[in-house]
Amino acid sequence: MKLILASASPRRRELFDLLKLDYMVIPSKADENIPECEPGEYVMALAKLKAESVKANHSDCCVVGCDTIVVLDSEIIGKPTSKENALEVISKLSGRTHTVYTGVCVLTDEIENVFYDCTEVTFHKLTEEEIRDYVNTGEPMDKAGAYGIQGPGSVLVDNVDGCYFTVIGLPLPKLYRALKEVGIDAIKSYPKN
Repeated sequence: MKLILASASPRRRELFDLLKLDYMVIPSKADENIPECEPGEYVMALAKLKAESVKANHSDCCVVGCDTIVVLDSEIIGKPTSKENALEVISKLSGRTHTVYTGVCVLTDEIENVFYDCTEVTFHKLTEEEIRDYVNTGEPMDKAGAYGIQGPGSVLVDNVDGCYFTVIGLPLPKLYRALKEVGIDAIKSYPKN
């Protein structure tokens, strides 16, 4: 069965590559406007929309759709809209704990498995100069919560409570089990020495 990642995210491609999976990337063009709801429900609904939009043109394939958000004080923080917005977001996260939610939909002709994972991330108390210097790297501009934990943004983080991969945008342990249920076993297909 062909495997399709319905995401344009380079981070998600890197995570798929870690598993040495044979897959294609077909970014979703789904309309991502959905009614407000609880964060877990929200990311699952978006992941499902993305998977369904790609699956509609690719029968006999397994499509994986994903969505990630950052939540602070019940507010969903998406990707920054400007450099000024990124400065504002990182300032809000400084010295505080927020929650990262990643929703995943694994969709085949027979199976629909939609789930999410969440991880708490605590930032160091940052100086204005550290915040400005980080935003000037350009990294925050295409990331939920205006930071990437796998790059320069790693130095902002004091603690991670949960799955590190969820923060990057794809909870690999849960994805592995979901793919295994549809007959794609990342460990068995991993190249042997």
